[in-house]
Amino acid sequence: MEEGEKRIKQEDCSEDVLGSGILTLTNKRLAFDKTRARMMDFSKHMGDTILNVTLDNVTKTWKEGLLMKKVCFNAKTDDGDKTYKFGVFNTKNWLKSIDDAIANYEN
Repeated sequence: MEEGEKRIKQEDCSEDVLGSGILTLTNKRLAFDKTRARMMDFSKHMGDTILNVTLDNVTKTWKEGLLMKKVCFNAKTDDGDKTYKFGVFNTKNWLKSIDDAIANYEN
């Protein structure tokens, strides 16, 4: 994490395309770290950070789903606009936290 960056939320979850990992919201960015799990010893190992979006690049946030609820956001990336959908435990709380972090974002 950068200087002055504070973790707001972090959760083990899954993204529709990226697979399973850990979603982290800080006061400066949203990051997703890929994880690898082993059933033999029930361990989980951190992998590479495959998503690292500053909050000023998040263009839209919403939640969707009836049974499989997801928190979603659009982000500007080098490859154009991308949509990410994460299956987190409390979508309402995550959405509020993301929106609050974007509203309070300072470079």
